[in-house]
Amino acid sequence: MDSAPHRPDGALDLLSLGALVTRFDPGVVPFRKADHCDIHVSGGEFNVAATSRTAFGMRTGIASAMVDYRSGSLVAERVRSMGVVPFYRRFPHDGVTGPNIATVYSDRGHGVRAPVVFYNRANEAAARLRVGDFDWGAILARGPLPQRRGSSRRLSDTTPSSSSMACAPPGRPERSSRSTVNSGRSSGRRRRRRTGRERPRADRET
Repeated sequence: MDSAPHRPDGALDLLSLGALVTRFDPGVVPFRKADHCDIHVSGGEFNVAATSRTAFGMRTGIASAMVDYRSGSLVAERVRSMGVVPFYRRFPHDGVTGPNIATVYSDRGHGVRAPVVFYNRANEAAARLRVGDFDWGAILARGPLPQRRGSSRRLSDTTPSSSSMACAPPGRPERSSRSTVNSGRSSGRRRRRRTGRERPRADRET
């Protein structure tokens, strides 16, 4: 487990739990015509922690999977540079198939051309997270319960229970945490509650 030095009181203002990803960004050039890309480190949960740190000066952390290979080193460096405290469950890479840090490919669109976003989450390390991978009692001893924002809880059969354990570690009463899952089914229910009918939803390539 990696972590930056804590404040004297050991407190975090916000803790995120979820997958870290690399995003390949060719800018306004369509991906099918791109010959180079910028690389960003992203993830729905990490974005909240990083923005809260840089915009509001909050003390934030990220609990996630990390892979011991070159892409993992790149991700870890960007997390450190954003001032976010990392708590990692580390996985070795087998040199061929993984496990891997997920990759997102997203151009920015231009004019009437919409952005194109697609993913490679094959054999993703974060999908292997399970109960017992994090010492939540120590991590949350003087900090907040984690916010879980995005699709990480749906990566595999083990990630929902791992996420739930963060909200009710042994010896600590369960409390509510911020948890939103990008789900067409749940967003459809919200639309029906607001309007009484379901509006058409644009298909997204994910």
